[in-house]
Amino acid sequence: MAFTGNFMCTSFKQQILEGVHDFRASGGDIFYIALYTNSASFTAATTAYTVTNEITNTSGSAYTAGGAALGNVNPTTGGTTAYTDFADETWSSASFTARGAMIYNSTPAHTYTNPSVVILDFGSDKTASNGDFTVVFPTANSTDAIIRIA
Repeated sequence: MAFTGNFMCTSFKQQILEGVHDFRASGGDIFYIALYTNSASFTAATTAYTVTNEITNTSGSAYTAGGAALGNVNPTTGGTTAYTDFADETWSSASFTARGAMIYNSTPAHTYTNPSVVILDFGSDKTASNGDFTVVFPTANSTDAIIRIA
């Protein structure tokens, strides 16, 4: 299988109603972004972080299993849409190829273990060869932010 699109995980939508996730920049949960090969098979039904088909770093120690902690941006609203975002994430001196990513919560308030939030399909393999690998998040507004509830 391969990545087949971008998804807000269905389990995440339920967990929002359960009060599981806290996106505040100060005192909120810690969210991670993990990178995956084109062999990963994620859909909206994905429920939790997995190491299966996660990328490996081929030079140095730029990437470690589990990915990198993201910097939260306080949730806000625009019109009738609530949204939040994350700071861009860069792995320096990286040598790896990734096709997509999963954002997951490493510190949920309930009994869930590393629940998935969104699946990101990069559209094609992206490679860094002893350089920076950066995931750039869209503008934090009501029409573009990575997580929007309208």
